[in-house]
Amino acid sequence: MNDALDGLTTFLAVGRCKSFTAAAAALGVTPTAVSQKIKLLERRYGVVLFQRTTRRVALTEPGASLFQRLQPAVADVEGALAALGDYRGRPSGNLRITAPRMIGARLLAPLVAQMREAYPELSIEVSLDDAFVDLVAAGFDAGIRLGDAVEKDMVRVPITSHSSWSIVGSPAYLEKAGRPRTPEDLVHHRAIRQRLIASGTVYRWELERRGKAITVDVPGGIVVDDIALMVALACAGSGLAYVPDQAIERDLSEGRLERVLEAFITEGPGIYLYFPARTQEQPKLRALIESVTSARGQKARRRSGRTGASGGGGPASVQGGAP
Repeated sequence: MNDALDGLTTFLAVGRCKSFTAAAAALGVTPTAVSQKIKLLERRYGVVLFQRTTRRVALTEPGASLFQRLQPAVADVEGALAALGDYRGRPSGNLRITAPRMIGARLLAPLVAQMREAYPELSIEVSLDDAFVDLVAAGFDAGIRLGDAVEKDMVRVPITSHSSWSIVGSPAYLEKAGRPRTPEDLVHHRAIRQRLIASGTVYRWELERRGKAITVDVPGGIVVDDIALMVALACAGSGLAYVPDQAIERDLSEGRLERVLEAFITEGPGIYLYFPARTQEQPKLRALIESVTSARGQKARRRSGRTGASGGGGPASVQGGAP
């Protein structure tokens, strides 16, 4: 099958130069090669494109018509190819990011605002979804997830060194039901339980005592798949909830929730930005990486000098999202 575009570059070069020899020099080939290309083109379409004498080369009427129609199309193609250089030099185009709902809402708001200010030509689209998301199949440039939820073949950039979690309840609930002192006490409490979207299972609370992992299936008549709703139900006194600290900062500071069993909770894995290795040289992705790295450095500097960091952590499996 013949390529419809085969020979058109040679035709345009001869049309511009009005010379087979000059066109050959411009294309870096021999005059014979140029002549053969034009003969094949004329034979393919059954028309004569050039009148040739020993002194001059001129377009025929069909040749001139083709030349005039191809010129703007070629200019468009050349412009499109030149525009590819923009993607090499500066962040532009559309950057699509996926993240779990709670993590994404907390981490991405300041990050997106910062990037829009720094890169006004970059369009940013964020999708918050706790379910499994295939970056390549779904057309995302990057994702944000807890470390052990990121596929092994992805490049990972740390956003936080760890994730921290807490078991919390409202003052009213704790006054009525009492404060659990050990993991065994949880069987006498009500839990607001989480159904993990990725697996469809209800999460069993994972704790630790003297370096040994323990799992508690806390009873409770409420099961939800959204951390924000879990927090709201805990504030309303419906029971205890095991949630990321990022989701409860304000509720803790304003007294709507209180922590329990802090000594039995360990830190969870860090939160990572991740993406396919072959895409990391794109300017828009480099800009995202630099923004994440910069934000992490600023946060580390603000925390330097502080001591007595609060405990609290949680297992990665509490977050229903997968990469």
